[in-house]
Amino acid sequence: MPQATDIKSLIEQTAKQSPTALARLLTQLERRGVHLLLDEPQLLQAPRQCFRLGITGPPGAGKSTLIGRLVQHLRAQNLTVGVIAVDPSSPFSKGAILGDRIRYADHFADPGVFIRSLGTRGSLGGLSASAYLMLRAYDIYGFDVVLIETVGVGQTELEIINVADRIAVTLVPESGDSIQAMKAGLLEIADIYVVNKSDRPGAATLKNEIEQSVALGQSLYQTAIPEIISTVATEDKGLEDFVAIINKMKASRPEDQSKDQLQAEARALLSAHYDTDLKSKLDQIVDASTYQAFLKSHVS
Repeated sequence: MPQATDIKSLIEQTAKQSPTALARLLTQLERRGVHLLLDEPQLLQAPRQCFRLGITGPPGAGKSTLIGRLVQHLRAQNLTVGVIAVDPSSPFSKGAILGDRIRYADHFADPGVFIRSLGTRGSLGGLSASAYLMLRAYDIYGFDVVLIETVGVGQTELEIINVADRIAVTLVPESGDSIQAMKAGLLEIADIYVVNKSDRPGAATLKNEIEQSVALGQSLYQTAIPEIISTVATEDKGLEDFVAIINKMKASRPEDQSKDQLQAEARALLSAHYDTDLKSKLDQIVDASTYQAFLKSHVS
């Protein structure tokens, strides 16, 4: 276990934008969880918070390719970019089952880009508690923009609203038939709707359906009406519009985290902490009698 002085040094070096220090700090945050946040309060005192854009949507929507092209355009504007790519966890090792990270290969040698994969650890909300802690480290590093790619398998992937400043929901023409089923969850969290692979048949129809849904629900939006754009990420089409929207949202977002975001982070971190404690105590159960004794000692 690294000493406190080592962790402080990692934080100091991360603040000086050392990718190596950031990588090591992220590893320690994953391993030690909320304890590290308690031991090192400077993790809560970053000079500024990165603009966090969550990118979610159903599998096959082209999120990884879209993010790869977004990074390219953001870097062209001299913005530093962090990426957290959230993958499903292995049910056995709990590690990330790495997704199609080859889409990010062009950026691995770029000092202005840092990419980290993270498993969901079984979280129903699509993000593990580690994501909150990792974003604290990204803030210390001082990225201009952090892109958070989530698993995006359906209505349960809503934890992203507590992590990101703004959310882009990525859809493809084939998503059209499932919009009604998704409307009660994933679609309603969008600040940006991205119709990707818009060179395919049905793209115009899908965009029209989204526009109609947004128009009908205008009174429900507490902030700005969602943006709707069409992209073909593989051909770099529509990406300039996407980046222009990101810059506009980045300029207008609040400086500090909201009460709801802080409460959600605390809930996620404490839930993970208590879950780990519970799992260790479950080792006491070896038969029916020890099971009953376990319940008596833990249920009031």
